[in-house]
Amino acid sequence: MILETIHSPADVRALAPEQLQPLADEVRQRLIDVVSHTGGHIGAGLGVVELTVALCAAFESPRDKIVWDVGHQGYPWKILTGRNDRLHTLRQRGGLSGFLRRDESEHDQFGAGHAGTALSAAYGMAAARDLKREAFEVVAVVGDGAMTCGLPYEALNNAGDSGRDIIVVLNDNGMSIAPNVGALNKYLGSIVASPMTVRIRERVKHLIERASHIVGGKKLVDFAKNVEESIKNLWSPGMLFEELGFRYFGPIDGHNIGQMLHTFDIVKTLKGPRVVHVITEKGKGFPLPEPDLEKYHARAPYDPVTGKLRPVNPGLPQWTKVFGEALTQLAAEESNFVTITAAMPSGTGTNIFQKKWPERFFDVGIAEAHATTFAAGLATQGVRPVVAIYSTFLQRAYDSIIHDVAIQKLSVIFALDRAGMVGEDGQTHMGLYDIAYMLAVPHMTVTAPKDAGEMIGLLRCALHHTEGPFSLRYPRDKAPGEAPPAAEVPAIPYGTWELLRKGKDCAIIAVGVMCKPALDAADALAADGIAASVVNARFLKPMDREMLDALAQSHKLLVTVEDGTVVNGFGAALAALVQTTAPDSRVVALGVPDRTYEHAPRAQQLADVGLTGDGIAARIRALAAEESLTTR
Repeated sequence: MILETIHSPADVRALAPEQLQPLADEVRQRLIDVVSHTGGHIGAGLGVVELTVALCAAFESPRDKIVWDVGHQGYPWKILTGRNDRLHTLRQRGGLSGFLRRDESEHDQFGAGHAGTALSAAYGMAAARDLKREAFEVVAVVGDGAMTCGLPYEALNNAGDSGRDIIVVLNDNGMSIAPNVGALNKYLGSIVASPMTVRIRERVKHLIERASHIVGGKKLVDFAKNVEESIKNLWSPGMLFEELGFRYFGPIDGHNIGQMLHTFDIVKTLKGPRVVHVITEKGKGFPLPEPDLEKYHARAPYDPVTGKLRPVNPGLPQWTKVFGEALTQLAAEESNFVTITAAMPSGTGTNIFQKKWPERFFDVGIAEAHATTFAAGLATQGVRPVVAIYSTFLQRAYDSIIHDVAIQKLSVIFALDRAGMVGEDGQTHMGLYDIAYMLAVPHMTVTAPKDAGEMIGLLRCALHHTEGPFSLRYPRDKAPGEAPPAAEVPAIPYGTWELLRKGKDCAIIAVGVMCKPALDAADALAADGIAASVVNARFLKPMDREMLDALAQSHKLLVTVEDGTVVNGFGAALAALVQTTAPDSRVVALGVPDRTYEHAPRAQQLADVGLTGDGIAARIRALAAEESLTTR
């Protein structure tokens, strides 16, 4: 096998041209085989196998800087840059990350799990190179929907105007997770549909250049430039990039290694900003018979021959599905709300809503800030938007949340999927910060359901709330309890908590899914003679002041438990309040300590930081010894 001889891009460059496609075939099969056991983001990687081989053969990594946008394109890159022997550890505890990381390999120039960062980072590297008077190529590989973000356009505008030497490889597969949306996608589609215009433009341009050299003279040169510009405007499907200051090459077949190498050889002889537009097929070679391309994006473990998922015990439904089905059912009762997502219909469960209510569904592409301000515009006209975005991705819209929604007290509902520890996707996708950042937003209601039924009740409450924005958070996990029909679930009374268990020694005030481990902890503590109250703090803001004041008066110790960063989280907010109302009460906040966390199963991550029944009980036992809480 050729792949067994490859330990770095230098080994790829040493191969004969006729060996490159067989190498690509081996990489593709290796990827299919390994991810069938580990699970992971396989579709984007399969689509860039040939492109990755071509990049390794054409450029000298790590001297040349190859910057990948959306790290899940990078599985083949890992294979060809010395990590093939560890690929079986992908997304496993202590193993390779599912994304690219600078501390994992010298070939990973920039770490990223969110889309749209490569162009800005690559331009920064090019500027640093020029400041230091060094010489190497900088290549940004932008794809898998990243061009539906706003950040790449800002970078294109800046880099194109600078004239700096930078190469952008536009990997156009027509997909992010769901099919790409928007005008640019249609524009790129028109480029693919009209390759003849590229040839016409290049021929005319070549003739003009020859004529200017033969005849000479400034007027003719100026005339030639004007004619060239007119030809571009008339014929060039890459006009957008040309107008931004980039020389455009393409489109070319992103599965034809020879054609890509030929193009890269030409592009490397030039200077300044350049775009190479390659067309690829997401999920190429994956043995999945169904036509649904979203299934290629990421897969749980599967059969590598058929592509079918391995059988699992279904158990309780995922929070994502509960949310999508509840939203769809509530839409039959409430006709005045719409649903918005940012390129994540299946990931957020809003694809269920989309099928039933397509005219009330909006997918805006990978554009979280736009989704939020778009929702604000809808809200000014009396339409209730439900914005469903992962906790980690909504961070990108923080200015829009404050400036466009909260300050104007607009009634926008935010549904934050993947809140808390996120599991195998690791540190870039952790939803640990939404409690802290949402609590800081004026006029924001912050909630977290403890189970499926309560999620429906909070959604109904949110739809009835008209005094500003409202947020719900829930994890990537199975929802405790079966979801009843939405019609049977009343709205949760606004701003109220729920007493789940009564005790007199300490009170455990739990956020959302932390209610279950809090109850487990109370059971364990009872055996030690410690009687703990357990409270479901489903409203983090506003807090239930009546119940909180009663708890502070009747308990010497209040312990908050949240699946989020302990810094500036719910516990910190509650402690600050209790300090002014009941200074003799002690508040201890349990949550996620202030550091980043590696990829591992979510249950293991929670156990590592003590957010389990046993972990909470152990902490309270230690506090009990300090406070002499044992029941007499």
